[in-house]
Amino acid sequence: MARRDKINYYLDIAETVSKRSTCLRRTWGAIIVKNDEVISTGYNGAPRGRENCIDLGYCTREQLNIPRGERYEMCRSVHAEANVIISAGRKDMLGGDLYLVGLNASDNSYVENASNCTMCERMVINAGLKRVIVRDNKDEYRIIEVQSLIDNDSSLEGKKGY
Repeated sequence: MARRDKINYYLDIAETVSKRSTCLRRTWGAIIVKNDEVISTGYNGAPRGRENCIDLGYCTREQLNIPRGERYEMCRSVHAEANVIISAGRKDMLGGDLYLVGLNASDNSYVENASNCTMCERMVINAGLKRVIVRDNKDEYRIIEVQSLIDNDSSLEGKKGY
């Protein structure tokens, strides 16, 4: 049996974290790794103490037919990237990598062309992370250098959510 490469190993952990998601639409899991140590984990779900969509039995964005990448203010959830950053101390994660996996809740397929929303991009930048690694399928992924998010600021062009 071949040993799993390190990036997919960490993406597998992020995918396992996504199983704690309480979203009816998409489940996301994220981990921050620095120097081969998992610093924190996060998944998407309602803020602590509030009811989750999975418990309510409905998704407001689904009911309103809001397309992916738009009107995130209509969502109950805190994004996985936000939760993983909130759970880590900045000094611990400076220069670390964020591993991100998104799955469609309906069929457990990987979210096509997954990426951070504009607000999560801003948090990733301010957290001082070095890279975001996004899973495309079970064995393939993309590496996004955070510096490229800084250099190619498209946050006000209206192309992505928020």
